[in-house]
Amino acid sequence: MIVTRTPFRISFFGGGTDYPGWFANHGGAVLSTTIDKYCYISCRRLPPFFEHKHRLVYSSIENVESTDQIKHPAVKGIFNWLNVKEGLEVHHDGDLPARSGLGSSSAFTVGLIKALQGLEGKLISKEQLAKDAIYVEQCVIKENVGSQDQVAAAFGGFNRIDFNRNGSFDVQPILTSPDTVNSLNNHLMLFFTGFSRIASEIADSKIKNLKNREQELMKMYSMVDESINILQKGVGSIEDFGMLLDESWQYKKSLSSKVSTPEIDEIYDIAMKAGALGGKILGAGGGGFILFFAKPEVQPYIKNKLSHLIHVPFKFEDAGSRVVLYQPNGF
Repeated sequence: MIVTRTPFRISFFGGGTDYPGWFANHGGAVLSTTIDKYCYISCRRLPPFFEHKHRLVYSSIENVESTDQIKHPAVKGIFNWLNVKEGLEVHHDGDLPARSGLGSSSAFTVGLIKALQGLEGKLISKEQLAKDAIYVEQCVIKENVGSQDQVAAAFGGFNRIDFNRNGSFDVQPILTSPDTVNSLNNHLMLFFTGFSRIASEIADSKIKNLKNREQELMKMYSMVDESINILQKGVGSIEDFGMLLDESWQYKKSLSSKVSTPEIDEIYDIAMKAGALGGKILGAGGGGFILFFAKPEVQPYIKNKLSHLIHVPFKFEDAGSRVVLYQPNGF
């Protein structure tokens, strides 16, 4: 048996510029961090004593006789792509709900690829793991997804990720003082809105609108540099990072009418009136988790005003996807 642990991520700036339809022409970049909330994948060879060949346990349970019968699109796609022949049992558990804007789908893809490669005794680099996950999601499953989530999940850490026109990417850790990183972490609040969404549908509406939103996307791209200057060069104060988040959120909403909803707008308005300096819905939009930037002294007041939502404390992490258990068996 092998168990992998893959982190979820928070994307601060540059989201939208990581779509191939954009960065192939303009280049792209995002600023993101992984957090101490994880997707766990356990995988083992299935003993040949069952009527089924594969057993999958996630929000549903599938016992199937062949890969073609698998309903889970990522599992089916990965099994076909890797040409899996032997019977396998795969279990998925997550610290946070799926379809929530924290890159959970890509964390699953990254974690499963790493588990299957590890089960075969193969070592895979973080770069190759990210490339494989991008290929599976964009070319095998044909999801409407960008390229940042797979890279963040594979590498882990607080990084600037650049997407080059030729399809390659570069990962640059944000080098700043521990006090600055801790201060940023302490200014952030994460809430679950209570409703999930299908990210691919929202992303599709954004992709179709890319050519009409070049000005907005170029500005969102430039915010990556602005935010890093705040953290690394002390340009302004840490509060400027929060106000930049607010500006970015206004641009992000313009990318598609599906990014926000009246319910999300109301949540955002409540938090801002309670003292938040900025924030954004995470991921494609439409629901899931919402992030706020607020001074620590006003956070209790914001939590009180948003007491109908689930508040999720978190810390930054830097390990990326990793094997946490490997136990050979006889099958």
